[in-house]
This record gives sequence, structure tokens and C-alpha cells, in this order.
Amino acid sequence: MFISFEGIDGCGKSTQARLLAEALQAEGRAVVLTREPGGSPGAEEIRRLLVEGAGERWSAETECLLFTAARRDHLERTIRPALAAGRTVITDRFADSTRVYQGATRGDLRGLVDRMHDLAIGVEPDLTFVIDLDPETALGRGNARGGAEDRFESLGLSFQQRLAQGFRALADEFPARVRLIDGSGTQAEVAARIQAAL
Repeated sequence: MFISFEGIDGCGKSTQARLLAEALQAEGRAVVLTREPGGSPGAEEIRRLLVEGAGERWSAETECLLFTAARRDHLERTIRPALAAGRTVITDRFADSTRVYQGATRGDLRGLVDRMHDLAIGVEPDLTFVIDLDPETALGRGNARGGAEDRFESLGLSFQQRLAQGFRALADEFPARVRLIDGSGTQAEVAARIQAAL
């Protein structure tokens, strides 16, 4: 199975992806936990270009190209080999992030994002969990984390609010694949909601 976790910065998706991977491993499943941008050596190099630096470092169009290049390498070198070997792949972000970040909030580029995805990627997860959390709470968490990977958080609360709306819309657009998960409460409470949805 190929599972992705999505949501705004600071919503807890990385933690929940890790907790699900650990739970499935405890059941005896072979699991590959990965992330985007990144997840393969080449994609990790591109990651630094995307998540560090000034918020307006790249245009939305350039971001689309960089994310698609990173995703293609991730798909070729990590995701497809793992699935072919019978492993469950859990990724912290995939194509839905590009649909929302660049396609809906950084410019009206959804058509471009979808065309590039169809041409270069052509794969969707079997199941996507969108961790839905109040943008102000999530932004506070993201800022408290610190570190150099804060490029998107630096774009502010209104940007995070637009992202949240975009991720919620995915659940309506792809009801067979996308599950909206309430991200409030403890890590264990959120993990229980994910397990129930799975």
C-alpha cells in the first residue's frame, strides 16, 4: 500500500506518519517511511533549494518544476522499488502538496501542476490522510520548531489559512482516496483516528 500524509506546516503530519509506520511495523509489516521533498539522495539535494531561504526565493512556476523533479527521483529510487518488493510506503507529503501550495495558493497553477504530474509522475497514493488543524495553532508549532526549514512558515498566517482551505478541498475532490483527520488533541488521539480510518 502507498499512503501519504498531507496538511499545513506544523499540523503534526510528520509525527503521525512516523507513528503509523511504527504501528504497522509492530504488526509485522515491512514499511518504508519517507518524505517530500526528499526521500532519495537527489531529491534531498533539491529539498534544500525548496525549504530554505527567503519566502519569495522562487516563483510558483519554478517551485512546480523543482518539486516535480524531486518527486520523480523519489518515485524512481525509493517508492517504486519498495512497492515492487511488497513493502508499505508511507510518505510525509506527495503530489497533493504541490496541488495546494503551488496550484492553489502561490498562483493559479493547478492546471500546470496536474499536467506536469500526469507527464512526469502518473501515480497517486492508495490513501491520503490530511491532518486538519487550526492554522494559527499549526503556525505556532511550526515557528516553535525553529531551524532553517521555515521558508513556507515565513509567508505568514494568511498563507497557512489558504493552505488549510486547499487541503480541505482535496477531501471533496478525491473522496475515494483522501481522508480528513481532525488534528486536535494528543498525538495518541490523532493516531487513533488515523488507525480507525485505515
